[in-house]
Amino acid sequence: MLTLNSFASTHMNDIPRQQFIPAPPSSQQSAGQAPARPAQAPQPAGQTPVQGQAPARPSEQQASPPAAPQPAPQATSEEAPQQRQEVQSENASKPIGVVLEIAGSGSQIAIDMQRINECSQDPDLSIAQAGQVGSQIKIKTKDGWLLASVRNQRQDRRGDGGSIIANIDFMGEGMEEKLTGKIHGFRRGVTRYPTPGAMIFPATTEDLRQIYSSDGRNAIEVGTVYPTKEIRAGIYIDAMLGKHFALLGSTGTGKSTSAALILHRICQAAPQGHVVMIDPHGEYSAAFRNTGMIFDVSNLQMPYWLMNFEEHCEVILRSSGNDLQEDKDILAKCLLAARAKNRLADQMGKITVDSPIPYLLSDLTTMLQDEMGKLDKASTTAPYMRIKTKIDELKADPRYQFMFSGMLVADSMADFISKIFRMPGSGKPISIIDVSGVPSDITSTVVAVLSRMVFDFAIWGRNEKTRPILLVCEEAHRYVPNEKNADGSSVGTILSRIAKEGRKYGISLGLITQRPSDLAEGVLSQCGTIISMRLNNDRDQDFVRAAMPEGARGFLDSIPALRNRECIICGEGVSIPIRVAFDNLEEAKRPASEDPSFVELWSEEGGEEEQVERVVQRWRTQGS
Repeated sequence: MLTLNSFASTHMNDIPRQQFIPAPPSSQQSAGQAPARPAQAPQPAGQTPVQGQAPARPSEQQASPPAAPQPAPQATSEEAPQQRQEVQSENASKPIGVVLEIAGSGSQIAIDMQRINECSQDPDLSIAQAGQVGSQIKIKTKDGWLLASVRNQRQDRRGDGGSIIANIDFMGEGMEEKLTGKIHGFRRGVTRYPTPGAMIFPATTEDLRQIYSSDGRNAIEVGTVYPTKEIRAGIYIDAMLGKHFALLGSTGTGKSTSAALILHRICQAAPQGHVVMIDPHGEYSAAFRNTGMIFDVSNLQMPYWLMNFEEHCEVILRSSGNDLQEDKDILAKCLLAARAKNRLADQMGKITVDSPIPYLLSDLTTMLQDEMGKLDKASTTAPYMRIKTKIDELKADPRYQFMFSGMLVADSMADFISKIFRMPGSGKPISIIDVSGVPSDITSTVVAVLSRMVFDFAIWGRNEKTRPILLVCEEAHRYVPNEKNADGSSVGTILSRIAKEGRKYGISLGLITQRPSDLAEGVLSQCGTIISMRLNNDRDQDFVRAAMPEGARGFLDSIPALRNRECIICGEGVSIPIRVAFDNLEEAKRPASEDPSFVELWSEEGGEEEQVERVVQRWRTQGS
């Protein structure tokens, strides 16, 4: 059997003999002989051994005189926790390994296989997980404890194979209460490193309770800390929103439900908040129907004149090369003239082509015709006709009526901002912008307008009382793609700018995506809190690993093995990286994103013909 004494000497010849290491056999004891047992007073039958006293061996129990049959003693409700605590404290007080090497952010340790097997039977789930990849262990320092997570393992080929070599990442440190030995005052970072030869101990559930307990800052509870069942996992709201966050996970991992859970908890904690969510699939309308405002093409009513010049070009111009630059010059001149005809322009004095001043589409086409009339005989009218034809198409197509309707000419900018930004919120602090019904060729432009308005509102409101706004973007890789997939659209530009500069103006950005490797390179690194669910793609895992802090590497290795509705949270929103099992969300608060049951639905019949007729009707009318 490999004792910790021989185990330690195998790896570290100069390890100090500490008091918890078993003493070597005496000179009177022959090699290989078990140490002599101290004499014990006979124990009455059925009496529970006193704590610290070894129970009688089975052979000794058989040799004692037979006693009258008695029912097995049942532990009372007061005794059971005490007995469990005795077992727990025994495993918690014994080391499981030793420090071999020390580096700035991590260390290499050797773990005793025998102790790991003993701990695996412990009723404390944290102790039972000790030494496994992703588990937490603690190292004694001069005046406290250093907490670390196990990153990887490999078998130690030296010795008899009874040990494991592992790399650990330091997570933080805490002080030790002198009387109880408990950890308190835990904080991220390391100020005092252990020395080679320091002993490794399992972290208990009580240790994790102290480590993950709130430090008094505003927090939302989203689940339980793995592997425990009772320690609540909290995220600090101000820290998470102040430096942006990202929720990542492959399709089918419960990403949408988890996003809804986080947003529900934020809205409960801040009922007068201002949250804008871009929903490209219409999933979240069902989740926030009672607690938020739902906007889609039927009631969004976003005026076209809110677009700046770049966004006008994306919607109206379809040329390329030299023709595109010529068309831009023509549109800029005519658009500025159309805006200038509004009486607001007279009140303001000087305006630009980007000024959000209402104008009539008919005025814009009139300006184009006037400019065509001024052309020389040799000049071509093709650029003017291209722009005018596209404007006429937008006015006539019912799919674009939510934006290009003639009813949206009035100056409704303040009302639109109040409606979308929930100012006032009236108890519904979140607006869901369902863009699933928006024509695909202008979807990115609609998202760009909404995102830019959030940013511009914050910039021009710097002299007012700060009213932070959270902008949540689902399927974020569509709108802020990496350089390989970038198309130079305005939405990518504005979201990248919000990621870099938004927190200065009280704007928080939440990115939700299933393909983090397709995001723009600098955007994910701007997210101070990363919530990663299971990722199956190696490229996505590598991308997230590069964006996460060094101390979370041990947790990152478990990302492919996460269950549904489990995640790794690291960054500013938590004290230290944690693995969390999300809470169950009530049915009425879940998004409409559950996978259909093919077997169940394919076993039903009836009503198909009527359903096809209704779908065809909506298809032809484009939902109008």
